Amino acid sequence: MISTFINAWKVADLRKKMLFTALIVLIFRIGAAIPVPFTNISGDNGIIDPTGETFMNYLSMMTGEAFAYGTIFALSITPYINSSIIIQLLGVVIPALEKLSKEGEEGRKKIATITRYTTIALALLQSTAYFIYLRAQGYVVTDAEGNLFTGFAAVLQGLAVILCLTAGSCFVMWLGEQVNEKGIGNGISIILFAGIVSRIPTLGYMLYAYILQGGAYYALVPIMVICLLAMIAFIVWMDNAERRIPVQYAKRVVGRKMYGGQSTHIPLKVNMSGVLPVIFASSILSLPPTVEMFLSDATAEKYAGFFGLFSTSHWFYSVIYFFLILFFAYFYASIQYNPVEMANNIRKNSGMIPGLRPGKPTSDYIKKILGRMTLLGALLLSVVALFPNIITLFTNLIGSPMTLSLGGTSLIIVVGVALETVKQLESQMMMRHYKGFLD
Repeated sequence: MISTFINAWKVADLRKKMLFTALIVLIFRIGAAIPVPFTNISGDNGIIDPTGETFMNYLSMMTGEAFAYGTIFALSITPYINSSIIIQLLGVVIPALEKLSKEGEEGRKKIATITRYTTIALALLQSTAYFIYLRAQGYVVTDAEGNLFTGFAAVLQGLAVILCLTAGSCFVMWLGEQVNEKGIGNGISIILFAGIVSRIPTLGYMLYAYILQGGAYYALVPIMVICLLAMIAFIVWMDNAERRIPVQYAKRVVGRKMYGGQSTHIPLKVNMSGVLPVIFASSILSLPPTVEMFLSDATAEKYAGFFGLFSTSHWFYSVIYFFLILFFAYFYASIQYNPVEMANNIRKNSGMIPGLRPGKPTSDYIKKILGRMTLLGALLLSVVALFPNIITLFTNLIGSPMTLSLGGTSLIIVVGVALETVKQLESQMMMRHYKGFLD
């Protein structure tokens, strides 16, 4: 990976793209440190309880802690991600969107425009909810007597905060699109990567603080570091693993030329759904703790047993997390891959899978392979996602509790984006050195 970046740096065109991407990341990190007007958030952890597992902790992780401190990029790229997922899912059930997705470049442009408008609507909704929470918890500027503003002043204060957060989210979306056009890698992924990587110093400080406590932590911290490195290697292997379905194309004559007659394959990645099942599962499981935050102390104490089930230190949380990952992995695979359509495309191109007849036998075979690959991918994904929970349960059992600020979702995103960026650099360098293939 390092050699790839060094070689890419020697190419003037790629060097400009890498510098442009670095500039976008710098702008994003500067914006993530500028507070929103009329807010008053202080403390080491901002508005977030570092020991909690609420939806706010998840948003703080995805935004590089900008959400915790109420900065102009507090929402970051999350509204755009949610919008993209919603439009993608609606494309399965709404014929008009499905038709647009099949219209080539023009259709993709129209879908991109719809996604942007949906992003603005979601950003407004999330900004409003965020301001209501800040006001309820006393994180907004008050008058000289320490009282919250009311009436027209409160409306102006709310509009300023909401519009600032919405504009910040739209600006981050624009930054991501600029990376797609003029930089290296996927813009949205790069911004996510930058936000998550910014938490690594916090992780290092936490490990150092554990070592200072002495005792069992002298052994636990090195073991933790080794496990993190092993998980990174495991994610790299999982991301590159694939199953190849062989396809043989028959020879056909078109005019005076003969086409086909070659053997190829259909690559199916083991982790075909990526990190989405983990994101969906963790979002759902974070809802009960988030609801608990808005309840009164008496009500929360009354249902303490129920909310305790959704603590990461409880075995019930890990079990439900595992089954939700399985469910969403199968759900995402079912909407992304259509075995019947894949079989029809093979037959239309005069192809066949060796040993199988075209049509239903081929679609049944592809369906069986997809089912096995989805199960294997979900199991491997569960290992990564549950890794921090297992560490927490183990350290609690031995009486030396440890928590990780870098979870399984973060690891998958960081490693996946790094691999994707390196592959893009390698492909662009290969395009610029095509001369060797012709000699």
